[in-house]
Amino acid sequence: MSQPLFIITGAMAAGKSTVAKALVQRFPRSAHVGGDAFLRMIVNGGAVMGPVLDAEARAQLTLRQEIATDVVRRYHRAGFAVVYQDILIGEDLLSAIDRLADLEPRVVVLAPSIETLAERDRDRAKTGYSDGFPPSVLAEALVRETPRVGKWIDSSGLTVEEVVAVILGE
Repeated sequence: MSQPLFIITGAMAAGKSTVAKALVQRFPRSAHVGGDAFLRMIVNGGAVMGPVLDAEARAQLTLRQEIATDVVRRYHRAGFAVVYQDILIGEDLLSAIDRLADLEPRVVVLAPSIETLAERDRDRAKTGYSDGFPPSVLAEALVRETPRVGKWIDSSGLTVEEVVAVILGE
């Protein structure tokens, strides 16, 4: 039996990294692939990622997602349960699912309330939102542009372990 593959998406501060880290702990042989790691590898010439992407930012975002799914595939082929976590909205999510379709990814969309996103962003070391880029921008784009594939979870009032239990159907 093949190891599971999970794709976890949601807006910034939805809890993707935290949930992914907890989820991979449930498997004896597992890998966590976070899309941000591939963005950080660009040393010079990195485009600004924000609510509106110019052509260069769009190209770099697509490159990051393609590299991430290549890495996911390699870990999975080596026998690891894999959790791929990134901001994948609309066509980006569909493309990732398509690139990994033969591995039957289990899609999880973390969709806490806008108020929860704002609170979590305030409470963490890295902040992603600003006056010109409030949490509502990504949260609303997620709902508006992303097809209802996979398991959508309003994690606003849930602990990390409760979210993992929902993902695993416990």
